[in-house]
Amino acid sequence: MAREKGGFWVGFAVPFFYSIGLLTGRRRYQGRDHLPATGGVLLVGNHVSHLDPIHTGVFVHTSRRVPRFLAKHSLWKVPVLGRVLVGAGQIPVFRDTADAQQSLAAGTQALADGKVVIIYPEGTITRDPDGWPMRSRTGVARMALVSDAPVIPMVHWGTREVYNHYDKKFRPFPRRDIVVRAGEPVDLTAYRGRPVDSALLREVTDLIMGRVRDLLAEVRGETAPAEFHRGPGGPGRESGR
Repeated sequence: MAREKGGFWVGFAVPFFYSIGLLTGRRRYQGRDHLPATGGVLLVGNHVSHLDPIHTGVFVHTSRRVPRFLAKHSLWKVPVLGRVLVGAGQIPVFRDTADAQQSLAAGTQALADGKVVIIYPEGTITRDPDGWPMRSRTGVARMALVSDAPVIPMVHWGTREVYNHYDKKFRPFPRRDIVVRAGEPVDLTAYRGRPVDSALLREVTDLIMGRVRDLLAEVRGETAPAEFHRGPGGPGRESGR
């Protein structure tokens, strides 16, 4: 199978991603056969560490595809990194602004153009004390419903033990297994063709993230909570079914 071409800036970033991936743990990548060899794919992941995008990127690249991340727009202001993000075709997210819809439109267009688009719908690293997914933003459902691209759930586990954003500690040793696993596409047939309103977007978002949560439970060998964590200041957990 031929590798999808990413251009100069993707090639420039690849050695950095692979090197950091190797330095931060033993890669245990599973389910790459669920990523189609061609065509648009919406890859939906949990978010437990700033190391997640590194391992997602390597996971997709070793599947011979090119990752396109939806990421916070402030990263585009970082010297050098911003130039790489532009050149590699990554997609800035403008949350809670008049430009927010542009991010979804750009992601939807990338799917139509046959790209692998990666989204972490929680919007930030999970604040669930046990590392389970939080209640997520509904942009993922909007993109999923307006596109015919398969929606693939994906999870990371082990990255938080290497770098925990909330305690600011980096622990590369002893070396740990870092699991990235993709699952089977989420069947959205029953939701297509229905009027897209806030209720439908919430239902589809919770369905997709429920599959992510269930996949994480498989990786962890634990029973997942029945509800999504709402983060600090929220009224506890929110039902995900």
